[in-house]
Amino acid sequence: MFQQFYAATPTAGAPGTGGLLSFILPLVIMFAVFYFLLIRPQKKKQQTRNTMLNALQKGDKIVTIGGLHGTIVELTDDTVVIRVNDVTKMTFDRNAISHRVDEKA
Repeated sequence: MFQQFYAATPTAGAPGTGGLLSFILPLVIMFAVFYFLLIRPQKKKQQTRNTMLNALQKGDKIVTIGGLHGTIVELTDDTVVIRVNDVTKMTFDRNAISHRVDEKA
């Protein structure tokens, strides 16, 4: 049954012609799509977050990932002490900071 089909096709004598190219090309295209749509934007976002965390200073108003608003009182390499109100100070990891609040807003 299949012998008749293979006998009728012109490339029946050369099995595997273009097989490697037709196998690798979709993989390369998929990798390029994943790189430009997922990997590259995520790296850029991570780089801007790291720059923001390194640029923090005392007196900056911040929001933590839990939604707590406060002002930075002390900074170390890996911890941040923020003042929530006049009396309350809380210690967080530096990575727990979501973003800095603009003074203008």
